[in-house]
Amino acid sequence: MTILSSVLLTQTYRNSYLIASAVAIVTGYMLGSINLSYLIARTKGFDIREHGSGNAGASNVIITVGKKAGAFVALFDIFKAYFAVRLMRIFFPSLFLVGAITAVAAILGHIFPFYMGFKGGKGFASLGGSILALDYRIFLVLLIMTIFVVFITNYVCIGPVSVSILFPFVYGYTYRAGGGIYATLILLVATVAIVYRHLENFRRIREGNELKFSFLWNRKAEADRFGVENDDGTTYPFEMESDDGFIKHRDR
Repeated sequence: MTILSSVLLTQTYRNSYLIASAVAIVTGYMLGSINLSYLIARTKGFDIREHGSGNAGASNVIITVGKKAGAFVALFDIFKAYFAVRLMRIFFPSLFLVGAITAVAAILGHIFPFYMGFKGGKGFASLGGSILALDYRIFLVLLIMTIFVVFITNYVCIGPVSVSILFPFVYGYTYRAGGGIYATLILLVATVAIVYRHLENFRRIREGNELKFSFLWNRKAEADRFGVENDDGTTYPFEMESDDGFIKHRDR
Protein backbone atom coordinates (compact mmCIF):
# COMPACT_ATOMS: atom_id res chain seq x y z
CA MET A 1 0.00 0.00 0.00
CA THR A 2 2.91 2.32 0.77
CA ILE A 3 4.46 1.62 -2.64
CA LEU A 4 1.12 2.28 -4.38
CA SER A 5 0.71 5.56 -2.50
CA SER A 6 4.23 6.59 -3.44
CA VAL A 7 3.57 5.84 -7.11
CA LEU A 8 0.32 7.78 -7.03
CA LEU A 9 1.97 10.75 -5.35
CA THR A 10 4.80 10.71 -7.89
CA GLN A 11 2.33 10.60 -10.77
CA THR A 12 0.29 13.41 -9.24
CA TYR A 13 3.47 15.48 -8.82
CA ARG A 14 4.42 14.91 -12.45
CA ASN A 15 0.96 15.85 -13.63
CA SER A 16 1.08 18.99 -11.53
CA TYR A 17 4.40 19.94 -13.10
CA LEU A 18 3.06 19.36 -16.60
CA ILE A 19 -0.01 21.50 -15.96
CA ALA A 20 2.02 24.20 -14.21
CA SER A 21 4.61 24.22 -16.99
CA ALA A 22 1.93 24.60 -19.67
CA VAL A 23 0.29 27.49 -17.79
CA ALA A 24 3.70 29.09 -17.16
CA ILE A 25 4.71 28.86 -20.81
CA VAL A 26 1.48 30.38 -22.10
CA THR A 27 1.38 33.11 -19.44
CA GLY A 28 5.05 33.99 -19.78
CA TYR A 29 4.98 34.07 -23.57
CA MET A 30 1.79 36.13 -23.86
CA LEU A 31 2.92 38.73 -21.33
CA GLY A 32 6.42 38.79 -22.76
CA SER A 33 5.14 39.35 -26.29
CA ILE A 34 3.54 42.69 -25.36
CA ASN A 35 6.06 44.90 -27.15
CA LEU A 36 5.45 48.47 -26.04
CA SER A 37 8.21 49.91 -28.23
CA TYR A 38 6.45 48.56 -31.32
CA LEU A 39 3.03 49.79 -30.18
CA ILE A 40 4.28 53.30 -29.33
CA ALA A 41 6.01 53.61 -32.69
CA ARG A 42 2.84 52.48 -34.46
CA THR A 43 0.84 55.24 -32.76
CA LYS A 44 3.37 57.69 -34.22
CA GLY A 45 2.96 56.23 -37.68
CA PHE A 46 6.10 54.14 -38.18
CA ASP A 47 7.54 50.68 -37.60
CA ILE A 48 10.35 50.94 -35.06
CA ARG A 49 12.14 48.03 -36.76
CA GLU A 50 12.65 50.22 -39.82
CA HIS A 51 14.21 53.18 -37.99
CA GLY A 52 17.16 53.85 -35.73
CA SER A 53 19.01 50.69 -34.81
CA GLY A 54 16.19 48.53 -36.17
CA ASN A 55 15.57 46.86 -32.82
CA ALA A 56 12.11 46.75 -31.25
CA GLY A 57 13.32 47.60 -27.77
CA ALA A 58 13.81 50.37 -25.24
CA SER A 59 17.22 51.49 -26.55
CA ASN A 60 15.77 52.14 -29.99
CA VAL A 61 12.85 54.04 -28.47
CA ILE A 62 15.43 56.37 -26.91
CA ILE A 63 16.93 56.87 -30.35
CA THR A 64 13.72 57.30 -32.32
CA VAL A 65 11.20 58.72 -29.85
CA GLY A 66 13.08 60.13 -26.86
CA LYS A 67 14.70 59.32 -23.53
CA LYS A 68 11.52 59.50 -21.42
CA ALA A 69 9.65 57.13 -23.71
CA GLY A 70 12.66 54.82 -23.80
CA ALA A 71 12.90 54.73 -20.01
CA PHE A 72 9.19 53.96 -19.74
CA VAL A 73 9.49 51.10 -22.24
CA ALA A 74 12.51 49.68 -20.39
CA LEU A 75 10.59 49.69 -17.10
CA PHE A 76 7.59 48.08 -18.78
CA ASP A 77 9.72 45.32 -20.31
CA ILE A 78 11.31 44.65 -16.93
CA PHE A 79 7.98 44.65 -15.11
CA LYS A 80 6.11 42.39 -17.57
CA ALA A 81 8.67 39.61 -17.08
CA TYR A 82 8.86 40.23 -13.34
CA PHE A 83 5.07 40.09 -13.06
CA ALA A 84 4.81 36.89 -15.10
CA VAL A 85 7.42 35.06 -13.02
CA ARG A 86 6.07 36.27 -9.68
CA LEU A 87 2.51 35.41 -10.67
CA MET A 88 3.39 31.83 -11.58
CA ARG A 89 5.45 31.39 -8.42
CA ILE A 90 2.45 32.54 -6.39
CA PHE A 91 0.17 30.09 -8.20
CA PHE A 92 2.64 27.19 -7.96
CA PRO A 93 4.78 27.90 -4.87
CA SER A 94 5.94 24.32 -4.36
CA LEU A 95 7.16 23.78 -7.94
CA PHE A 96 10.67 25.24 -8.09
CA LEU A 97 11.23 25.07 -11.85
CA VAL A 98 8.08 27.00 -12.72
CA GLY A 99 9.92 30.27 -12.15
CA ALA A 100 12.67 29.41 -14.63
CA ILE A 101 10.15 28.11 -17.17
CA THR A 102 8.10 31.30 -16.96
CA ALA A 103 11.22 33.44 -17.25
CA VAL A 104 12.32 31.70 -20.45
CA ALA A 105 8.81 31.94 -21.91
CA ALA A 106 8.61 35.68 -21.16
CA ILE A 107 12.01 36.34 -22.72
CA LEU A 108 11.15 34.30 -25.81
CA GLY A 109 7.84 36.13 -26.05
CA HIS A 110 9.67 39.44 -26.11
CA ILE A 111 12.19 38.25 -28.69
CA PHE A 112 9.77 36.28 -30.89
CA PRO A 113 6.26 37.85 -30.62
CA PHE A 114 3.84 36.06 -32.95
CA TYR A 115 2.04 39.22 -34.12
CA MET A 116 5.31 40.85 -35.21
CA GLY A 117 6.36 38.01 -37.45
CA PHE A 118 8.50 36.65 -34.58
CA LYS A 119 10.87 39.61 -34.88
CA GLY A 120 10.79 41.50 -31.60
CA GLY A 121 13.35 42.91 -29.20
CA LYS A 122 16.56 41.43 -27.85
CA GLY A 123 15.37 40.40 -24.42
CA PHE A 124 17.70 42.25 -22.04
CA ALA A 125 15.07 44.12 -20.03
CA SER A 126 12.89 41.01 -19.81
CA LEU A 127 15.91 39.03 -18.68
CA GLY A 128 16.49 41.63 -15.98
CA GLY A 129 12.89 41.44 -14.81
CA SER A 130 13.08 37.65 -14.71
CA ILE A 131 16.27 37.68 -12.65
CA LEU A 132 14.74 40.21 -10.25
CA ALA A 133 11.72 37.97 -9.75
CA LEU A 134 13.78 34.81 -9.29
CA ASP A 135 16.36 36.24 -6.88
CA TYR A 136 16.81 39.95 -6.16
CA ARG A 137 20.28 39.35 -4.67
CA ILE A 138 21.58 37.87 -7.91
CA PHE A 139 19.86 40.71 -9.76
CA LEU A 140 21.74 43.36 -7.77
CA VAL A 141 25.11 41.67 -8.27
CA LEU A 142 24.58 41.19 -12.00
CA LEU A 143 23.23 44.73 -12.38
CA ILE A 144 26.46 46.15 -10.94
CA MET A 145 28.46 43.84 -13.18
CA THR A 146 26.45 44.91 -16.25
CA ILE A 147 26.94 48.61 -15.55
CA PHE A 148 30.67 48.03 -15.10
CA VAL A 149 30.96 45.98 -18.32
CA VAL A 150 28.96 48.48 -20.39
CA PHE A 151 30.97 51.47 -19.19
CA ILE A 152 34.28 49.68 -19.69
CA THR A 153 33.47 48.37 -23.18
CA ASN A 154 31.23 51.32 -24.21
CA TYR A 155 28.89 48.86 -25.93
CA VAL A 156 25.47 48.10 -24.47
CA CYS A 157 25.13 44.71 -26.18
CA ILE A 158 28.05 43.16 -24.28
CA GLY A 159 26.19 43.61 -20.98
CA PRO A 160 23.08 41.52 -21.72
CA VAL A 161 25.03 38.80 -23.50
CA SER A 162 27.42 38.46 -20.53
CA VAL A 163 24.55 38.33 -18.06
CA SER A 164 22.53 35.87 -20.13
CA ILE A 165 25.49 33.48 -20.17
CA LEU A 166 26.43 33.91 -16.51
CA PHE A 167 23.02 33.95 -14.85
CA PRO A 168 21.88 30.35 -15.52
CA PHE A 169 25.02 28.99 -13.87
CA VAL A 170 24.89 31.41 -10.93
CA TYR A 171 21.22 30.64 -10.33
CA GLY A 172 21.72 26.90 -10.71
CA TYR A 173 24.64 26.89 -8.28
CA THR A 174 22.78 29.05 -5.75
CA TYR A 175 19.85 26.61 -5.72
CA ARG A 176 21.86 23.45 -6.39
CA ALA A 177 20.19 21.64 -3.49
CA GLY A 178 16.70 22.17 -4.87
CA GLY A 179 17.02 21.28 -8.54
CA GLY A 180 19.30 24.08 -9.65
CA ILE A 181 20.94 22.00 -12.39
CA TYR A 182 17.58 21.64 -14.13
CA ALA A 183 16.93 25.36 -13.79
CA THR A 184 20.30 26.03 -15.44
CA LEU A 185 19.41 23.84 -18.41
CA ILE A 186 16.04 25.58 -18.80
CA LEU A 187 17.49 29.09 -18.52
CA LEU A 188 20.16 28.30 -21.11
CA VAL A 189 17.36 28.24 -23.69
CA ALA A 190 16.93 31.97 -23.13
CA THR A 191 20.71 32.42 -23.27
CA VAL A 192 20.84 30.90 -26.75
CA ALA A 193 18.01 33.17 -27.94
CA ILE A 194 19.60 36.33 -26.50
CA VAL A 195 23.05 35.53 -27.90
CA TYR A 196 21.48 34.77 -31.29
CA ARG A 197 19.68 38.14 -31.33
CA HIS A 198 22.94 39.94 -30.54
CA LEU A 199 25.09 38.33 -33.22
CA GLU A 200 24.39 41.26 -35.51
CA ASN A 201 25.63 43.66 -32.83
CA PHE A 202 28.93 41.82 -32.54
CA ARG A 203 29.28 41.83 -36.31
CA ARG A 204 28.78 45.61 -36.28
CA ILE A 205 31.35 45.98 -33.47
CA ARG A 206 33.86 44.07 -35.57
CA GLU A 207 33.11 46.32 -38.55
CA GLY A 208 33.13 49.50 -36.43
CA ASN A 209 29.47 50.26 -37.11
CA GLU A 210 27.93 49.60 -33.70
CA LEU A 211 26.49 52.56 -31.80
CA LYS A 212 28.45 53.18 -28.60
CA PHE A 213 26.89 53.63 -25.16
CA SER A 214 28.38 57.13 -24.99
CA PHE A 215 25.77 58.09 -27.59
CA LEU A 216 23.49 58.98 -24.67
CA TRP A 217 25.65 61.93 -23.57
CA ASN A 218 27.91 62.48 -26.57
CA ARG A 219 25.48 62.20 -29.44
CA LYS A 220 27.29 64.38 -31.95
CA ALA A 221 30.58 62.52 -31.59
CA GLU A 222 28.85 59.29 -32.53
CA ALA A 223 27.10 61.11 -35.36
CA ASP A 224 30.40 62.33 -36.76
CA ARG A 225 31.80 58.79 -36.50
CA PHE A 226 28.88 57.43 -38.52
CA GLY A 227 29.07 60.34 -40.96
CA VAL A 228 25.36 60.45 -41.78
CA GLU A 229 24.06 63.85 -42.77
CA ASN A 230 20.88 65.22 -41.23
CA ASP A 231 18.33 67.43 -42.97
CA ASP A 232 19.90 70.63 -41.63
CA GLY A 233 23.34 69.77 -42.98
CA THR A 234 24.79 68.52 -39.71
CA THR A 235 25.81 64.91 -39.30
CA TYR A 236 23.75 62.64 -37.08
CA PRO A 237 23.29 58.88 -37.39
CA PHE A 238 19.63 58.98 -36.43
CA GLU A 239 16.73 61.39 -36.50
CA MET A 240 17.02 64.26 -34.04
CA GLU A 241 14.46 65.94 -31.83
CA SER A 242 12.46 68.71 -33.45
CA ASP A 243 11.34 71.93 -31.75
CA ASP A 244 8.16 70.29 -30.49
CA GLY A 245 10.14 67.57 -28.70
CA PHE A 246 9.42 64.77 -31.13
CA ILE A 247 11.84 62.94 -33.36
CA LYS A 248 11.79 63.74 -37.06
CA HIS A 249 11.59 60.44 -38.87
CA ARG A 250 13.02 59.80 -42.30
CA ASP A 251 14.23 56.74 -44.16
CA ARG A 252 17.95 56.25 -44.16
